[in-house]
Amino acid sequence: MLKSIARFMIFALVIFAAIALWVRLNEPRLIYFPQRGIDITPQQHGMKYENVWLNTSDGVRLNGWFMPAKHASDLTVLLLHGNAGNISHRFAKYTILHGLRLDIFALDYRGYGDSEGEPDEAGLYLDARAAYRYLVEQRGIDPQKLFVYGESLGTAVAVDLLSEVDAGGLILEAGFTSATDVGQEMYPFLPMHWLMQSRFDTQSKIGRIKAPLLILHSREDEFFPMQHAQKLLAAAPEPKQLVELHGGHNDAFLQSTGIYQNALLRFIHREHQP
Repeated sequence: MLKSIARFMIFALVIFAAIALWVRLNEPRLIYFPQRGIDITPQQHGMKYENVWLNTSDGVRLNGWFMPAKHASDLTVLLLHGNAGNISHRFAKYTILHGLRLDIFALDYRGYGDSEGEPDEAGLYLDARAAYRYLVEQRGIDPQKLFVYGESLGTAVAVDLLSEVDAGGLILEAGFTSATDVGQEMYPFLPMHWLMQSRFDTQSKIGRIKAPLLILHSREDEFFPMQHAQKLLAAAPEPKQLVELHGGHNDAFLQSTGIYQNALLRFIHREHQP
């Protein structure tokens, strides 16, 4: 009997070790879906832009686009995109943001688009800091007139950035509490909080932000249930607000264009009326 129990425990440990190894080896492929190369430039889309190159503190060369609004603006959005594609796949969002009289700086993380390197959690945080330094130090943008906008995976990057620096506001679209929470929801039969190396623990950091917060989230989001947004809202300091959209994870801002535009307009221009 004891031998049978011992054999079972050894078998269970072997299976657990195999699963843990599989998770560790495949974790980057489960989180990041970058596309190399640029499909279309803003110029080809009828927009003015500057093709920007900058270096991170660990020596990675990144690419981004600075796209000025058609009419002169003193407000800028730093867009930190989600885990798939690259900056050439967000023109619908750029068009809406330009319509709100905003300059845009869209950054491709390491491993995305024409940026060098391979994505990882620590690296993405360094990428966001490099973009912030570029805007504030090289372009001379007043931090109080800079809005950091994170979508999906970019929400964790944006919160990490604003837990250490100032900005005029923080916008989170389709965010999540932590990567381990999402992993646990996807694989409820596995102890993902123990197995995953990547944390992207937005909930633990959001209490340190000093900027006003706007959360945009849809109850129909097929990846991150509304409870993620509600928990982030509860953990964040005032002033803060949650605006509910309708539609899927990737298209709610288009399915709810009117709600989306009005929420951004009120939030961004609340203290910056022309």
